[in-house]
Amino acid sequence: MPEIDVAAAGARRLEWRAAEVVDIIDETPRVRSLVLGVPGWPGHRPGQHVDVRLTGEDGYRAQRSYSIASAPEAAHLMLTVERIEQGEVSPYLASEARPGDRFELRGPIGGYFVWSVADGGPLVLVAGGSGIAPLMAMLRHRAAAGSIVPARLIYSSRTYDDIIYREELERLAARGDGLGVVHTLTRQQPPGWRGGTRRIDRDMLARAGFAPQARPTIFICGPTSLVEQAARSLRELGHDPRQIKTERFGPTGG
Repeated sequence: MPEIDVAAAGARRLEWRAAEVVDIIDETPRVRSLVLGVPGWPGHRPGQHVDVRLTGEDGYRAQRSYSIASAPEAAHLMLTVERIEQGEVSPYLASEARPGDRFELRGPIGGYFVWSVADGGPLVLVAGGSGIAPLMAMLRHRAAAGSIVPARLIYSSRTYDDIIYREELERLAARGDGLGVVHTLTRQQPPGWRGGTRRIDRDMLARAGFAPQARPTIFICGPTSLVEQAARSLRELGHDPRQIKTERFGPTGG
């Protein structure tokens, strides 16, 4: 086996690379996924993120971090971006970018909030809004690998139209391979809605997830308030805090 220069490999991951927009997918009225071609991309683990840097004509630079939404097996990298009106980066990515546009990114970054099928399960994923992105990378990886690791996704959105990846999640849940998807809509529900109608709480987590005795690995991603409430509820239900991994974002940024 050849010797690997770990420091050099890490440095290459933190080099800025040119990314080209290959395709754009409108997920919701405020959210788009950008499919990117990144020459020299070293690969990633589900749950990792990248830094994106934009440079203006006057030389001004703005930088933000975005979770990777694509599986490692995918041919292209995907970032899913919610438009933040006062943001410096997301208005361009979520509204203005077109196929053929280029910008810089570096990564992959992060080694804590990651999961692969080799890690086993059961797996519990809790998401709010665009916090679904890194968890979707995990579900896409699970599907691409043909895994039957038991998994549950509990996903909070404001309205039905705000559910990111809605049709793909329906297809994944219909595969019958051990994935269950539970939606809850906190602001408005369509006629005949049979999912949740409130914020994610302890009762919802107890009903939709796994018992503490199953020792599931739990990933929570979304706004800070959702992450803190869900993590606290899961601890109160008896889940091992060491099995609960969180990633959060605040109301600002973008």
